[in-house]
Amino acid sequence: MFFGENTVEVACMCPFCGSTDVIVVRKKDYVAWDNGVLIQRAFPYLTANQRERLMTGICPDCWDNMFKGMGD
Repeated sequence: MFFGENTVEVACMCPFCGSTDVIVVRKKDYVAWDNGVLIQRAFPYLTANQRERLMTGICPDCWDNMFKGMGD
């Protein structure tokens, strides 16, 4: 994790495949999330996949593979 003046860069590594992404968020939003604000409210500008990646590290491909066939 890298804290800039106004942003935070979070490296997210998937626990299943090892792929890594860096997600950049506003520092004030990251602090709010770290203090208990719901992730959807802290980062409304991120996609659902990006928010999941921040919370669990799981990449979209592995997420899809985990739930393949469910709901069909």
